[in-house]
Amino acid sequence: MGKTKDVRAAVEAELGFDPLVDSADIKVMNIAGDVTLAGTVPSYPQYVQAAAAARRVAGVSGVHNNLKVGLPDSDYRDDVQLITAANNALAQNITVPDGVEATADDGNILLTGTVPYLTQRAAAEAAVSGLVGVRNVENDIDIAYVMDPVDVDLHVQQALDRSALVPDDSDVKSDTKDNVITLTGHVRTWAEHDAVVDAAWMALGVMDVRDDLQVTV
Repeated sequence: MGKTKDVRAAVEAELGFDPLVDSADIKVMNIAGDVTLAGTVPSYPQYVQAAAAARRVAGVSGVHNNLKVGLPDSDYRDDVQLITAANNALAQNITVPDGVEATADDGNILLTGTVPYLTQRAAAEAAVSGLVGVRNVENDIDIAYVMDPVDVDLHVQQALDRSALVPDDSDVKSDTKDNVITLTGHVRTWAEHDAVVDAAWMALGVMDVRDDLQVTV
């Protein structure tokens, strides 16, 4: 009971400490390190940042982000304005290839198109996430590339071997099937976890990364 309370209190403190998060209307629930965030935040970047802040806390093994974005009236944009702003942001981002497009419905952006890298897919999402008027981003961009699973697994393993955040005795493994990488094994911290996931995301032709890693806290 004491540990449960300590983790919840620590997450609340971290949310309050983070200058990029308005935590006034965030509620934190914790069950044995499995943390749920509920309530509202005034922007989509704060929705993303709140989950990142919770993951930084020692003792947190998982984060469920159930926050809602309640835009202030001053940040409201109609869909035509938001679509124009989103597509301009995509066009101006050198990492996002041609053919990626954004539509919007009541502040909810939908991204579509085709790219060869997950990193490009992520770059498109990042390009529109910080726009005024965004409530949520649904990334429906496809990955199109014929890949060799053996080459992908080797690429990921070599990236992990190079990483300063992943120890030499790590038991993390990657297995690729149908353009999806499944990561298994144990990591000590969320920083190590993110380093492993980022390495998988950089592989050419990967459509998705299934995160089955266990954070040992």
